[in-house]
Amino acid sequence: MNTRVEEALNDQIKKEASSSQFYLAMASWAEGNGLNGTAKFLYKHSDEERFHMLKLVKFVNERGGVAIIPGLETPPKEFQTLENVFQLLLEHELGVTESINNLVDVCLQEKDYTTHNFMQWYVSEQLEEEALARTILDKIKLIGNDKGGLYLLDRDLETSAIQPAVGPAAQA
Repeated sequence: MNTRVEEALNDQIKKEASSSQFYLAMASWAEGNGLNGTAKFLYKHSDEERFHMLKLVKFVNERGGVAIIPGLETPPKEFQTLENVFQLLLEHELGVTESINNLVDVCLQEKDYTTHNFMQWYVSEQLEEEALARTILDKIKLIGNDKGGLYLLDRDLETSAIQPAVGPAAQA
């Protein structure tokens, strides 16, 4: 495996692992604040981020590289509001998108088309992640201080009734 691509993939492994921890911290905060539906939603997304990491680990190893399992920094444990949680989540996802785009660029520069092809799944996934975060953030802003609206949003998140505005189904 190309050394530069391997380093970029290992950097992405760390970012995906950190994303999982970040979502987990948000889920714990939500649960501690009586937002059980939001917590369930965020726990699920923490697991998805770990899956993204594992997919990268297996890919690196299968290609003859060495996947490095990172130590993780402690994520924040307190958040100001639910809006703050989803604003931070969106900002985080935008950073992950930038990292994935940079990794794709490294693949092209190094003419590693196999890894480039593999990374297209992540490019598509990030479109969905960003759209979902924006959709939820928009709903939170619409609700404002309405406790009934917050209750309904929390319930919708628990049942995953909120879907991204853009995704495979919306693009078809």
